[in-house]
Formats: sequence, C-alpha cells, structure tokens
Amino acid sequence: MRSTYCGLVTEALLGQTVTLCGWVNRRRDHGGVIFVDLRDREGYVQVVCDPDRPEMFAASETLRNEFCVQIKGLVRARPEGTANETLKSGKVEVLCHELTVLNPSVTPPFQLDDDNLSETTRLTHRVLDLRRPYMQNNLMLRYRVSMEVRKFLDAHGFIDIETPMLGKSTPEGARDYLVPSRVHAGTFFALPQSPQLFKQLLMVAGFDRYYQITKCFRDEDLRADRQPEFTQIDIETSFLGEQEIRDLFQEMISTVFKNTLGVDLGEFPVMTFQEAAARYGSDKPDLRVKLEFTELTDVMADVDFKVFSGAATMKNGRVVALRVPGGSVEGGGISRGEIDAYTEFVKIYGAKGLAYIRVNDLSKGRDGLQSPIVKNIHDKALQAVLERSGAQNGDLIFFGADKAKIVNDAIGALRIKIGHSEFGKKNGLFEKAWRPLWVTDFPMFEFDEDAQRYTATHHPFTAPKDGHEDWMATAPEKCISKGYDMVLNGWEMGGGSVRIHRADVQQKVFDALKITPEEAQDKFGFLLDALQYGAPPHGGLAFGLDRIVTLMTGAESIRDVIAFPKTQRAQDLLTQAPSTVDEKQLRELHIRLRDPAV
Repeated sequence: MRSTYCGLVTEALLGQTVTLCGWVNRRRDHGGVIFVDLRDREGYVQVVCDPDRPEMFAASETLRNEFCVQIKGLVRARPEGTANETLKSGKVEVLCHELTVLNPSVTPPFQLDDDNLSETTRLTHRVLDLRRPYMQNNLMLRYRVSMEVRKFLDAHGFIDIETPMLGKSTPEGARDYLVPSRVHAGTFFALPQSPQLFKQLLMVAGFDRYYQITKCFRDEDLRADRQPEFTQIDIETSFLGEQEIRDLFQEMISTVFKNTLGVDLGEFPVMTFQEAAARYGSDKPDLRVKLEFTELTDVMADVDFKVFSGAATMKNGRVVALRVPGGSVEGGGISRGEIDAYTEFVKIYGAKGLAYIRVNDLSKGRDGLQSPIVKNIHDKALQAVLERSGAQNGDLIFFGADKAKIVNDAIGALRIKIGHSEFGKKNGLFEKAWRPLWVTDFPMFEFDEDAQRYTATHHPFTAPKDGHEDWMATAPEKCISKGYDMVLNGWEMGGGSVRIHRADVQQKVFDALKITPEEAQDKFGFLLDALQYGAPPHGGLAFGLDRIVTLMTGAESIRDVIAFPKTQRAQDLLTQAPSTVDEKQLRELHIRLRDPAV
C-alpha cells in the first residue's frame, strides 16, 4: 500500500512518484491550494493538493486531523525560501495525484501538538498519545536500546532463556502479586519480582551465560521511576569474579549509549557505599551536583544547641553541613522564603527542621555570621564548621542533625533540589553531563528497628566478601557484600552481586536473617538442594530497561517510555484495570471477597 515512509521522503526521491500512508496531522487551505502535513512513525511530509485534479481536490477538502489516508504523488522541491530545516523531508513536498481516505476520524479529544496535556488525559487516551512524535521517538529509542543489548550479549556468548511467570511466593523485599490457582484450591502462584532464583538454577544447570529481557512485578508504593510491572535486562554468568562482571557490563552500557545516542560515557569511577553515604547521603549520588556533605558529628557532642548535641551523642546519630557557595550573596543568593520552603521540603524525609548559617564576613568572626544558632555553638565547633566546609564570604551553610538515615535522606534530597534549581544551575553547582559510577561494598545486612532483626540489603543470595562469613553469627553489621550498583546521574540503572554458590554459606546468611531451617526449606528448598550438586561460582546483575531509556530521553517519568503504563495508583486508565470480576469467576477460584473494613 506504500512505497516509503512519510518521514523518509527526501531529495533522494526527487522526480519519483511515491505512495504514502499515514495520518493527517494538519490540513491548511491556502485559498485554492490545500496543504496536508502527513505523519507516520518516521516523521512528517508536506503534501500539496492542487485543484487541477477535481476529484482528488474534493476529497482533500473533507480531510480532518487524524484521518488515515493513502497518498500517491510526485516528489518535488519546495519553492525557494520555504524549506523546513527541522524535518528530514523539509526540502521537498509531494504533489498529490491520488488521495484515498482509508478511515476517517472523529474529532480527537486533544491536539497532538498540545504540550500542556494532563497525564490523566494522556493515559486515558493512550492510543492517541502514542501517535505523538515525542512518544513515537521514545518507543523507537527503547527498541534500539533493546537491540543493542541483545547484539552485545549475543556477541559475548550469552543465550536468551525464558523463566516462569507463575512461580512460588518467596520473601524478596516487596509484596508479591498473587495469582490464585483454580486447580489447586486455596493455593497461589506469585508473579516474579525478578528471575533471581531461576537464573541461579540455570548456572547450576551449566548455562554459564544467560540473559533475558523480561517483565517483573512488585506490589509496592509507586513513584516516578517505579511501575507495578517493569522490564528488566536480567543477566547471570558463571566463572567470572566481581571485577570481571563489572568490566563486562560497563562495556555493554557504554556500547549501548554510544550506538544509540552517540554518547561516550567515559570513565566509571568506583565509590564504596560508605564513601557515597558520607559525601552525598545516598547510595546513588548524582555527581552532576557539585555539593558535598561536611561531617560534623565528632565536634558537636558538647555544644549547647541540643538539636546538634543530641544527634551527635545518640546511637546511629549524625550531624552534617551542606555548604552552598554564593547562597548568601545579597540580591543573588537564596532568600528567606526559599529557606522556609526548603525547611518544609526536608520534613518530607523525617527532618524536624533546617538550621542554617549565612556567612557574611569571615573577618568579623561571630559578628560576620548570621543565624540564630551561632550563639549556642562554641568556638571550636564553629571553627570546625567553617574550616571543614571551606566556607567563604557569601556562602550559606545548611545543617542536618538526627538519626543518620534521616540526615542522609533529608540533606541528600536537599542537595539534589538546590543543585537542580535555577540558582544551582546559574551558580555552577550543576554540570550538564553524563556522570556514571559504580557503588560497591554494600553492607550485607540492615537492622530493622521495628522487627528487631537484620534484613538483607540486596537479597539473601548475595555473597559476602571473602573472610566475612565468620562475622555473620557474631557481628552481622560488619559484613560487607560482593554487591555493586551502576548509577547514572542519580538513578540506579542496575545492580547485582556475586552470588552464594555454597550451601553452608547460604545457611549462615539465613541464620543471620533469622530464617529458620524449616522456613528456608519451605521457601528456597529447590535452590538449596541445587547448590549441593557442584554449583559453580556465579554472579550477575539486572538493569532497568525503563530507567535506562528514561535517562536517555530526558523524560520526567518512566511512564513516558512504556507503551501502556499504570498510574501512580497502579491503575490502567485506558483499559480501566484493575476491575471487578463476576461471581462465577470467583467461585471457580474458590475465592470469597470480604469487606476490607472488617
């Protein structure tokens, strides 16, 4: 039905007759001559309908936006001075000889070039939203990224193996999506949070290089970079060490960016988890922001300001400063109103407030510092604040003081917010660049205050650093894992670890997590049994395909790179899912609904 795509009609086709199919993006009547901007997935081309062909011209007068049409015509150069340099087809146009309306369209609920659409409107009418060039380009890029990943992995000996979608419910951190079994009454399958256990079984089975681009499911609270179902580039390999695995997949990601965007990611610095938390309060720091924490816990234990001294002396407490260069410059710094807004912002992360000092004139000592807290901080501590932070006249210093997690979360988020603000960009606190890094040496365990037990930082199959196995029984907090995350511009793109391949070490981890032998056998017996049959040393990682493409496109949400996403309330506005089902279906599944309020 067509000889080429609309967006591929260029000067190379001058003088040729082409057949095009697409949608009317806009029809313009210029007093006797009708111009049609015809659109398909490759872009636009201008079609000229001349009244010299009455039947065709009459058909062109009926055209409206989003009509699906077929055009046959001659490719010719646009008149001098009318070229559109933003389009591949911008120097040519098609003189229409024949026009067929393949299907008319009712009036669309919105104009496709409207940049102010609400997300509700876009997701409700997702089919039309997907026609917009923005979404078409995003999904085409997603396809190219997937193809580059497949080509790289294929060239390095990896094979694509599918793993089950219906599996056993196992504790992996988030809630499972459960699927009731009709055949086995009262039992449930779980949709996979990841193929973690199956890919380890494949290593035991001898498939030493596996990958899969697959759907995963987690019933967790949503945000901009999460979906209840998401796509994971899942990879596992045997007989490679931690450094070899990182080197291989750093090369993969660098190749993907080079071949799809023409971007050279350059070097990937390596930073331990401890260093990342100390300097940035985050295990996925955005290195484009040129702000860092200043550690003050050790000098604040005896100050009169109880917020600082209380945090400095509490278990797992922390006091830090965040120096903002130029933040106190009169007329160009951060205003009191903005400080108040930042104070409310950090409360989202559990902070009770936001102390600050304006550095007006260091030569005047205390008199050159403007803040209600200065009088309650003795000279030694105040001097440490100024010297360690490198404070200069005109700077603004913010403080965080509380439990370390609250300080890290709150001041870490403040760091990003200031860096990305207009003030931050104008004052050189933000670098527009690609800044990747590896974060390594994660703690094996985190202590859950509510449950009064340790939980796995990554998952319970992550191997400890050599020699750390013996600490699991006596000092789990000292255990460091062979885990690693790849971070880019403040987003965790992928993470993984060397896995435990010996049953005795796996049992030590379960003991530290207070998973009883009976529970371990019930939940993971099939893996523990497999590890007894000469399981090879193995490891791997998983990349979030949605996140990678979101970063590449600069989209604000991963929903902009997924064809049919869910909202932040885990709803599909297009199909109205989730929805109720009839009583017959429930009876077949042996399910009776109960009032959630009871």
